[in-house]
Amino acid sequence: MDEFASARDADLRALTEDLLRVDTTDGNEAPAQERVREQLSDLGFETYEWTADADALADHPSFPDDPAEIDVAGRPSVAGVLEFGDPDAGPTLVLNGHVDVVPVARESWSSDPFEPTWGERADGTETLTARGAADMKTQLALLVFVAKHLHESAEGAAADSPFDGRLVIESVVGEESGGIGAAAAALSNPYPFERDAAIIAEPTELRPVTAAEGCVMKRLRIEGRSAHAASRWRGVDVLPYFEEIRRAFRELESERGESVTHPLYAEFPVPWPVVFGTVAAGDWASSVPADLVAEVRIGVAPGETVAEVESAFDERLAEIVAADEWLTDHPPEFDRFSVQFEPSEIDPDEPVVGAVQRAMDRHGLGDDTAPRGATYGADARWYVEAGIPAVLFGPGSIDEAHFPDETIAWPEVLTAGEVLVDAVREFFD
Repeated sequence: MDEFASARDADLRALTEDLLRVDTTDGNEAPAQERVREQLSDLGFETYEWTADADALADHPSFPDDPAEIDVAGRPSVAGVLEFGDPDAGPTLVLNGHVDVVPVARESWSSDPFEPTWGERADGTETLTARGAADMKTQLALLVFVAKHLHESAEGAAADSPFDGRLVIESVVGEESGGIGAAAAALSNPYPFERDAAIIAEPTELRPVTAAEGCVMKRLRIEGRSAHAASRWRGVDVLPYFEEIRRAFRELESERGESVTHPLYAEFPVPWPVVFGTVAAGDWASSVPADLVAEVRIGVAPGETVAEVESAFDERLAEIVAADEWLTDHPPEFDRFSVQFEPSEIDPDEPVVGAVQRAMDRHGLGDDTAPRGATYGADARWYVEAGIPAVLFGPGSIDEAHFPDETIAWPEVLTAGEVLVDAVREFFD
């Protein structure tokens, strides 16, 4: 067992279990954040807390224009800061994680999703299962003890710290709903110092991710005409129209997969996915469905903008409408909702990326140091927009995120801790 693992394993397990037991679905993060802040304070961090300003977020094009649609009340983000040597003489590095999780369908789980369950794979690998195990309370707890381990090691090394700088551990809220806490931190700095770079500990399978996809969220409303099922020919059924629109959007998805290319996304069979996540139609089994509402997530490639991609899908819908008399007279509504995710990308030669890569190489991960792209969005985009280079790196797989029986391999968590300890040292050196 390596240095970090042997020193921090027990404490890391305890904090991870504490956080996993709290239901932190959207808007319910405060109790867990209180636990994080208490832990940071007990470990000697200088703590900070901020709550996003809905009016300020509404002024940003990624958020709804109406502040009332942005849920910020009772949702604090917290951070802890440790200083090394002369903190003003060195860089400031942010280690960021989000405390919120997505909802669960309990009937799909084989155990209580908010009770951490330890298990073992066939090969003997120890695992941890709970909502947030992979995405990403385990990583959040890991960052706390990475920072503490570095600080204690620096203090014990010599009378003077071997390096200068600040390390910031952030536990932010609302990432799953668009980045409430991180957006506030990036748009309005909550600290009395500037930040030079960030590592976002998303589940990247211990690979550095330098490009994250964006998405545009749109709500489609189609109007038809109701009629008795016994004389359905008198009605206008919305379902064939929906099927036509969905088919056209899938065709555009395929076209974009061929025409919009990026070297970090060649491995994905569908680089810019289009998903109709919710569909509701009709109101009675014996009536022709006369209304339909569907919500769609449309992928946005690094280098594109949400507005550009939105326009392409608006135009494809307009072509369908123009070719049909009913739709021309009753045009569907196709409007944004929720928060829009702009894509983000940083230069692979950024110092923070190199620090992670050198640390990976030191721990036997040299074959996996090439930067990757991710087809999901992440809080990195807020920091990149603010001029703070941010790389994603952490244990666990995105394939486990939002999934029943969400699981992470514990040895991978400990390996990530070793890598992050050395990555911080490399960055500060």
